[in-house]
Amino acid sequence: MDRAESKIDQLVERVTRIVAQRTSRRSFLARLGKIVVGGMMIPLLPVDRVTASARAQALPAPPQGAPIPAGMEAMVKHGNPEDDSACDYWKYCAIDGYLCSCCGGGSHDCPPGASPSPTSWVGTCRHPKDGKDYIVSYRDCCGKTPCGRCLCANTEGEMPLYRPQLDSDLIWCFGAPTMVYHCSTAEIVGVK
Repeated sequence: MDRAESKIDQLVERVTRIVAQRTSRRSFLARLGKIVVGGMMIPLLPVDRVTASARAQALPAPPQGAPIPAGMEAMVKHGNPEDDSACDYWKYCAIDGYLCSCCGGGSHDCPPGASPSPTSWVGTCRHPKDGKDYIVSYRDCCGKTPCGRCLCANTEGEMPLYRPQLDSDLIWCFGAPTMVYHCSTAEIVGVK
């Protein structure tokens, strides 16, 4: 056992000496600082809507005739694919967030005081009446506190984070005057 420990000690000593010869204390401290600061930034990444959506879906549906809890309006409205304030509106097949149509805006317009993000994610939705597939651009409206009404988490065609143009779990306020998310819109950009 002493011989194996001796070999491990020699290997660790050799690696430590090589690292010490090739790096300075300043560069080591700089790298350590980057790791610490980077680790502290992880909770700030724009993925909060994933947990909010999971919490909203975990809540039981209210009984018939009971008041609808704030934020759940769109999730309990079903049956009309032409109602742009419901999650099952045909253009919302890949939307993730609060619907701007419930927050003072429209299905493709930001409410007053919020500005559209210059970046967006895309989805392809089938119109129930004409049977055509439409390319829909989903854009977050930024600059106001989160709306908190009509939360939808539709993930049709969503791709993982390494394909960001098809990932709806990000806060898409990149390039906007502020990264504060308010609601999401859906605008037709073409026919597939």
